[in-house]
Amino acid sequence: MANHKSSLKRIRANERKRLANRYYSKTMRNALRDIRAISEKGEATQNLPAMTAMIDKLAKRGMIHKNKAANLKSGLMKKINAL
Repeated sequence: MANHKSSLKRIRANERKRLANRYYSKTMRNALRDIRAISEKGEATQNLPAMTAMIDKLAKRGMIHKNKAANLKSGLMKKINAL
């Protein structure tokens, strides 16, 4: 167990950040699953900008790698264009 006040505070802050990161990552994965399940091109195209913004935001915050973000967006656009 930590002995210093600052390290105890760091432990508390890290736990809060971990839970927040988990929430945003899970939200992105659920949204990705939902948009992949859409079978109408118009609806999928309408939801695409919000999805790409969400992915970019996670990459900017460092929760996912920028190359993973690019791969997710690319695959999503390929799927939507194939509809």
